[in-house]
Amino acid sequence: MRNITVIGLGAGNLEQLSLGTYRLLKKAHRLFIRTEEHPVVQELRSEGMQMESFDAIYEANDEFEDVYQTIVEQLLLLSTEQPITYAVPGHPLVAERTVQLLIEKEKMGEIKLHIAGGSSFLDPIFTALRIDPIEGFQLLDGTDLKRDDVRMDQHVLVGQVYDAFVASDVKLSLMEKYPDNHEVTIVTAAGSVEEKLTTVPLFELDRSMTLNNLTTIYVPPLIERDQRLKEWSSLREIIAALRAPDGCPWDREQTHESLKRYLIEESFELLQAIDEEDDEAIIEELGDVLLQVFLHAQIGEDDGYFSMEDVLESIGAKMIRRHPHVFGQTEADTTADVLTNWQAIKDQEKPRSSSLLEGQTRYASSLLTSFNYQKAAANVGFDWPNIEGAFEKFQEEWQEFQEEVRNGRADRQLDELGDVLFTIVNIARFLKISPEEAMWHANEKFKSRFHFVEQCVQQGSGDFTAYSLEQLEEFWRQAKRKEESHET
Repeated sequence: MRNITVIGLGAGNLEQLSLGTYRLLKKAHRLFIRTEEHPVVQELRSEGMQMESFDAIYEANDEFEDVYQTIVEQLLLLSTEQPITYAVPGHPLVAERTVQLLIEKEKMGEIKLHIAGGSSFLDPIFTALRIDPIEGFQLLDGTDLKRDDVRMDQHVLVGQVYDAFVASDVKLSLMEKYPDNHEVTIVTAAGSVEEKLTTVPLFELDRSMTLNNLTTIYVPPLIERDQRLKEWSSLREIIAALRAPDGCPWDREQTHESLKRYLIEESFELLQAIDEEDDEAIIEELGDVLLQVFLHAQIGEDDGYFSMEDVLESIGAKMIRRHPHVFGQTEADTTADVLTNWQAIKDQEKPRSSSLLEGQTRYASSLLTSFNYQKAAANVGFDWPNIEGAFEKFQEEWQEFQEEVRNGRADRQLDELGDVLFTIVNIARFLKISPEEAMWHANEKFKSRFHFVEQCVQQGSGDFTAYSLEQLEEFWRQAKRKEESHET
């Protein structure tokens, strides 16, 4: 069995090493170090200790993960000849990726590890910064920092910030959440005689020249909620406060049922912003839709039935299940393949009832219900082969409706008008147009043009009765021409 002893060199100079760690280093038959860039290394060399570093691997690879994998592969190869000692900065189990990879090899039975302690850089950093970790802190890897890793209400320490390139990536990730001028502290060689703390605005982080292997970036917390509105948890706190006993009376009174109309309104306002290609409006309207989601989740939590975590788990699990070509081994090269897989998985999750139309009703929209019914029937072949059949059916229903208007009863007129609308929805389905969205556009267009007519009347006599229908229609045509000129 291959044997590797892993030793931590601590966070400072030789005087800070424990006597036991020093003796282990002295009696090592063959000593390898991850990097030369550590104060202890030079002092040990000055005492005549022989060691080999892996710094050349850093120069030969562009990605840090490749560096760590290569170092581990070489350690495994070297340990086949005889037991070896491997020394790393700080503590072997704190922010040391190569040791974690070695532990994985040990779990697989490939090697036997003996891990000796070593003081990590955390204690001297806490001392240097005068912070108490019990307040909440994060230790993050600067070579793989992601925006969503960061908790803005905690002390954040970012290690592995070796150079300006890593610092630049860290800066850009942090600036996605923090203000550009948020002050951060660059801590170098904490706990040693060379300890240095430099505080700079976040946007200047990668312009510092003190970055090296002993550098850690400290990002102070933002305590006030108004300063961390870019975090999901802040919106959740706001909604909970609105629904609290001492919160907003209107928000406390809302139920799932009372909020339905607001969700519909906000959704259509978002559609309008998308159609107008107005990014600022899209941001605002997406926020309004998200507000509805959080309100419903908070109501569920207040009532004791479900919480936001249940909502997240439900949609996350569904997306993973229904995308096996992304999260599993299934292949889907085209959109058609994706849709086929989606429907098959959906059928397994929710076996179809005795009727294909079961579950297709949308009580808030008769247009959408009609669309869903026709789509479900078309999926099993109950459909015209092309749109011409839908057009012919529309002409037929239109003639029947006109006949009932001229000679029929009111109840028959209602029935025939429904048939006309149903065939129009079918035409929309063939054209892949949402009838609900089309109707919403028609309403918005009417509102805009009629508002123009109202303005013309107000600028004139101020009374609709003073104008003939022909004059009002001319105002309408002016509104239409105005729209067309804007479109061109």
